[in-house]
Amino acid sequence: MKAVQYREVGGAPQVVTVPEPEAGPGQVLLEVTAAGVCHSDIAVMGMPADALRFPLPLTLGHEGVGTVAALGAGVTGLTVGEQVAVYGPWGCGTCAACARGRENYCHRAAGLGIFPPGLGAPGAMAEYMVVDDPRHLVPLGGLDPVAAVPLTDAGLTPYHAIKRSLAKLVPGSTAVVIGAGGLGHVAIQLLRAMTAAQVIALDVAEEKLALAREVGAHETVLSDDRAAAAVRERTGGLGAQLVLDFVGAPPTAAAAGAMAAPEADVTIVGLGGGALPVGFGTTAYEVSVCSPYWGSRAELAEVLALARAGAVTVHTETYGIDEAPLAYERLHQGKINGRAVILPRG
Repeated sequence: MKAVQYREVGGAPQVVTVPEPEAGPGQVLLEVTAAGVCHSDIAVMGMPADALRFPLPLTLGHEGVGTVAALGAGVTGLTVGEQVAVYGPWGCGTCAACARGRENYCHRAAGLGIFPPGLGAPGAMAEYMVVDDPRHLVPLGGLDPVAAVPLTDAGLTPYHAIKRSLAKLVPGSTAVVIGAGGLGHVAIQLLRAMTAAQVIALDVAEEKLALAREVGAHETVLSDDRAAAAVRERTGGLGAQLVLDFVGAPPTAAAAGAMAAPEADVTIVGLGGGALPVGFGTTAYEVSVCSPYWGSRAELAEVLALARAGAVTVHTETYGIDEAPLAYERLHQGKINGRAVILPRG
């Protein structure tokens, strides 16, 4: 079968032919219908050799949906032919976090060498993939695979980030989204669907600000050294109750802190290497700063339910599997408006 792999440190992703996998005991074989392209993949491919915690080659794709093709011995609760989404942050299944469905914060995954598909385990950017346990599959419930696949990360990650701050997003509050790309344009829709907050979107590209307005941002601001002042001006000098930084670079993290109101949440999601110091006088009083990771199994089901209700959609560009290297190249150049999706079968 064809697969898109990262094969050597510093190399570009390649389309290769590999053996078709089989489902072992307790596992599920999926015929992949769609796989998402993500900046996290580029971050992994930019790591030096001593930072990689898993061997190469690696089949990419931590966003995946597919059709159940075969069930390993002992698997129940699924049927061949069923369409499902893959929950990506696999855990041990037995620790306290996993027992609550919060496998994104599994206490034992690192020690046991458990990796997400596409980020250590063989991923979804192939004609077939093996899922380690049926609990990591969520029924699509009639959603279109192309529309659904980005929700497994680009939907789940902002949903988890927003959900922890819902109590602060009351009428009259403001939420800022820094970076209106793949995750950011979904976050805007989630904020509009789940809260009464004013939503202000920031980006450096006018086409992404246009997308932000299209999907529901009340205001858009160019992300430059005047952005924090512009947000404060639009909030009567107070600042925002929630700032979601989907870029995470040093300048955006600094701007996020500068535009946060007292008692606000600053949530740094992006992988740009930025950080925000916490201490008396560095931010407004009682600002909380966190860096979340993905979301829980239950939250993925909730995101898919929002999509079925029409509350959130993802702007997508589709590519055949042979075009996957081009999709990564365009993503690296900032030319993807929304999310790129690979179709392993054309």
